[in-house]
Amino acid sequence: MARSLGEFEQLLLFALLRLEEDAYGVTIRRDIERRTGRSVRVGQVYTVLQRLEDRGLVRSWVGDPTPQRGGRRKRFYALEPSGARALYASYENLRRMARGLVPRLARLAEISGP
Repeated sequence: MARSLGEFEQLLLFALLRLEEDAYGVTIRRDIERRTGRSVRVGQVYTVLQRLEDRGLVRSWVGDPTPQRGGRRKRFYALEPSGARALYASYENLRRMARGLVPRLARLAEISGP
């Protein structure tokens, strides 16, 4: 059985899916922070991306040097079909577990929330 995805791995894979050709460390971090309100270190992004690439869920390549970056290259990332399958399975599992519970969860969160 394939190893399940952790929460941050899921967020990274969703960011790759959303960003498409513009997925590199800084844009991935920015997308996650903007959508979740969570503070993310770029080093954390690269560490988890490497782990996902080692598992065959993500691929990376180095782009051409650009004058805006002083001739340095960016490493871009893309979701592999196996990564898309893992993310879809993870999303579907969560959706199935939550089915019918969202109204109850919302009520409980309002009662015990800040």
